[in-house]
Amino acid sequence: MFFHALLLFLLEPLLSAASSGEIAHGSKAAFSSACTSLATSLKLPNVTVNFAHFVPAGTVLKFQQDKNLVTCNRPNQTVVSDICRVAMYVSTSNRSGITLEAWLPSTWTGRFLSTGNGGQSGCIQYEDLGYTSGLGFAAVGANNGHNGTSGLSFYHNEDVLIDFSYRSLQTGVTVGKALTRIFYKRAHTKSYYLGCSTGGRQGLESAQDFPETFDGILAGSPAIDRNRLVAWNGHFFGIIGTANSSDFISAALWNTIHIEVLRQCDGLDGVVDGIVEDPSLCNPRPEALLCKPGKSTNCLTPNQAQIVRNVFSDYIAEDRSLIFPRLQPGAELTSLSDQFSGMPSKYIGDWFKYVVYENISWDPSSFNIKDATYSIALNPANIESFKGDLSAFRAHGGKALIYHGQQDSTVTSPNTARYYNHVSRTMDLDSSSLDEFFRYFRIGGMSHCSGGPGAWHIGQTALGALGGKGGARSNVLMALVEWVEKGVAPETVRGVRFVNDTVALGVDFVREHCRYPLRNVCVDPKRYKHPKSWKCV
Repeated sequence: MFFHALLLFLLEPLLSAASSGEIAHGSKAAFSSACTSLATSLKLPNVTVNFAHFVPAGTVLKFQQDKNLVTCNRPNQTVVSDICRVAMYVSTSNRSGITLEAWLPSTWTGRFLSTGNGGQSGCIQYEDLGYTSGLGFAAVGANNGHNGTSGLSFYHNEDVLIDFSYRSLQTGVTVGKALTRIFYKRAHTKSYYLGCSTGGRQGLESAQDFPETFDGILAGSPAIDRNRLVAWNGHFFGIIGTANSSDFISAALWNTIHIEVLRQCDGLDGVVDGIVEDPSLCNPRPEALLCKPGKSTNCLTPNQAQIVRNVFSDYIAEDRSLIFPRLQPGAELTSLSDQFSGMPSKYIGDWFKYVVYENISWDPSSFNIKDATYSIALNPANIESFKGDLSAFRAHGGKALIYHGQQDSTVTSPNTARYYNHVSRTMDLDSSSLDEFFRYFRIGGMSHCSGGPGAWHIGQTALGALGGKGGARSNVLMALVEWVEKGVAPETVRGVRFVNDTVALGVDFVREHCRYPLRNVCVDPKRYKHPKSWKCV
């Protein structure tokens, strides 16, 4: 309960600034009555209302858990403003459907927002609903067409897979916008999107194939070119080997390698601070750790040195074309739980068993380059999401703000730079022209969507917003709003790092993160924790 109270206290200035205005329906009592009446009055095609509840600010919702939902690891959620919570089931075919929730704030800004999902999960991201409804958005979130983190629901059911690929999000938005208009008795003014990882892919998929759905898209660590991404995660097992192999690199030795990577690359940005701001400049040489005669600990054998080289190399197809960019140096330690574990990646088993081969007996440890090539060509449910022509989104007036942590082991960050360049070359636009509607910010020292040694609190989530006091200057979501509604595009994204990553201990440092292709360089190493000691070059 302490954290829930702390969250409300720290977010209060931001929430007050963003959602000031009159209470919808005139009073709290009228708002509550209008809300609960939706349970019987709401009539939309293919929509069944499960319940409509008024939920006052400060309520800690407890979610019923079953064997699937427990894997979502979301047993409760704090509601930070008075809302009307509407839970629905929406049929998408005769054998598929989505669970959808709308959180409609009593103090509405006129803005609509859809949240996204993560991994291959069918989990409503209640933390994002709480965060964005607290900022005055009429917010919706769906389960992506299945419950829990398993991919079993995809097995022999292409409709569930289509929901996961794109239909769940688009259906949820269609229903959500209609519900918003009915409840508030007027249409939304602007439509926004917020998501990271799979959520980042969903956002960019919308820009590519549904360009009029959103006016502003905030997409983090986007899992785009998904077939190649899954294959990339799977290929590490063939490099690393099993935990009992003679050349297996232990967690302790990876820590030694990480220290050596920092020794070789940390200072490339002008200061040694434990963060590699631009990993694209880092090409670590594992030869520095080769065992000397008579030494066999905290050093590498020649075979292990080759493993390290392979880990930091692009994943290349048999025809020598690129499958996926390399793991960025600096992300070694966060790779330990999956890619470097000595087991096949958790991201590959369900996808190939239930989707690619539809063979529950398929062995993930058998994965090879031919499996990668086959899955890329198959592109199930058109899930790739890597189209470079965003002309329709641009013509709509849409704005896309992309961010990616430079210490991300789940979706390696060079892939987002690759997509930026793909859009630039497909549309024949230089960076200044692309910046008019599509901006990418590299977040130094951020892991996957959050966490890491960098200034990663940028306003991407409620937790990520704890570093800001409100407004576009310190909150990436509100920066997107300002870009869409006032035409003021962000030049940098401000991030905050707390002491020991603990909010209660106060701010450690603040850093402005640069828009690509600019990179962050420290111009005053003695004061490197001060944001003005850094320059985008």
